[in-house]
Amino acid sequence: MGKITGFLEIGRKPAPLRPVDERVHDWHEVQENVDSGHSRSQAARCMDCGVPFCNNGCPLGNVIPDWNDLVYRDKWEDALVRLHSTNNFPDFTGLVCPAPCEAACVLGINSDPVTIKQIEWEIVRRGWDEGWVRPMKPEERTGRSVAVVGSGPAGLAAAQQLSRAGHTVTVFEKSDRVGGLLRYGIPDFKLEKWIVERRVEQMRAEGVLFQTGVRVGVDLSVADLRRGFDAIVLAMGSEKPRDLPIPGRELAGIHFAMEFLPQQNRRGAEDVLDAAEDILATGKHVVVLGGGDTGSDCVGTSHRHGARSVTSLELLERPPDVRHASTPWPTWPLMFRSSSSHDEGGRREFGVMTKRFSGSDGRVERLHAVRVRWSAPDAQGRSAPEEIPGSDFEIPADLVLLAMGFVHPVHEGLVESLGVRLDPRGNVAASPKDYATSEPGVFAAGDVRRGQSLVVWAISEGREAARAVDRYLTGVSHLPARNAYV
Repeated sequence: MGKITGFLEIGRKPAPLRPVDERVHDWHEVQENVDSGHSRSQAARCMDCGVPFCNNGCPLGNVIPDWNDLVYRDKWEDALVRLHSTNNFPDFTGLVCPAPCEAACVLGINSDPVTIKQIEWEIVRRGWDEGWVRPMKPEERTGRSVAVVGSGPAGLAAAQQLSRAGHTVTVFEKSDRVGGLLRYGIPDFKLEKWIVERRVEQMRAEGVLFQTGVRVGVDLSVADLRRGFDAIVLAMGSEKPRDLPIPGRELAGIHFAMEFLPQQNRRGAEDVLDAAEDILATGKHVVVLGGGDTGSDCVGTSHRHGARSVTSLELLERPPDVRHASTPWPTWPLMFRSSSSHDEGGRREFGVMTKRFSGSDGRVERLHAVRVRWSAPDAQGRSAPEEIPGSDFEIPADLVLLAMGFVHPVHEGLVESLGVRLDPRGNVAASPKDYATSEPGVFAAGDVRRGQSLVVWAISEGREAARAVDRYLTGVSHLPARNAYV
């Protein structure tokens, strides 16, 4: 530990965000960078807490107190080594992770937690600036080959670990560019794509092969995949969106969030889109259904398009302003949160159930809804929405974006062709102990296995699955296990 009294003397000071009236007119990062003095001061707040719950609050098992102390002592390169020992891509998590580590910070019991996520970003940002991030090639190759299907954070983490273990790794991606939802899903104002691309280039230099525009199970048969590789890692994510089958759903102007958001990523990459399929919020009354991260991304994107109005509707009741008693420290707290996109304007409504859509000439024009209250939990802890009599209302809606989450991975194609067993929720069934599916030599990691989740869980599962594959291929693995450094 560095400054023993740091947490008593220094207050939490997150990195500033760019002014709203500036950032809504471009697609650059909303967050500003800070100087090393700012980071060292914030790292000094890390306590000598005895049991660092932040380590377990982070699904990656990041050894947070160690690199906080190293930053405080101005040993930035050492801090980067410690950070990379558990996390392949801190430049992704440092920008888009919701920071469950901070929710578990001991200082957060009765004060503001350490700005762990910001310090993480500053470590890796400086690492790239100083040239400390370099390709790590294995001393020799094992002669074994692995196919990784999907190039999101789970697939990239698994591929990098397996390549560093000496295996020849090929990543298959159905889109035209590598990155999964990091590339086509998360807006540029949260994660600029050059940040993704430099990691991809690092992996290419390490020997990882990428094949884009390949739909495994369609363009490449399962039989050919089986013949060509000694092991397969499924990391396709959870891409089957939750629909809203109510009257008027068929009207034009109602889209899934993942029809809307990837288009803007393509515009940012200067791709030419088919005008007939273009989905733009410009000049429209936009309604976003769903209050999570995807819904927030739709809100921020709509602001930048120049929407006439933006309304975000959430079925659940508004969370409390402070940690709810049902989620005590160090668990992830149930409480009200406002993202940078929500802070840019628009309305947020909670406890609202959409009943139907209406319009004319085949296009949506209005959304009809009713307010609900939630019943007390039953014996199983389940609540249900109850409509409030006389609370019906309607709002204008020229563009409706469904951002209500994802139910499971897409089954058509690869999953069905492989014949892997599914769990009751429709995810690929695989044990978190060895990540092996019901088919020999086939493993699963990330959202395809656990359902939609966080980027840190995806990277963690990719790393753990890589270790399991390495052990399957060679009988032993020297790749680090989660918390191996704690």
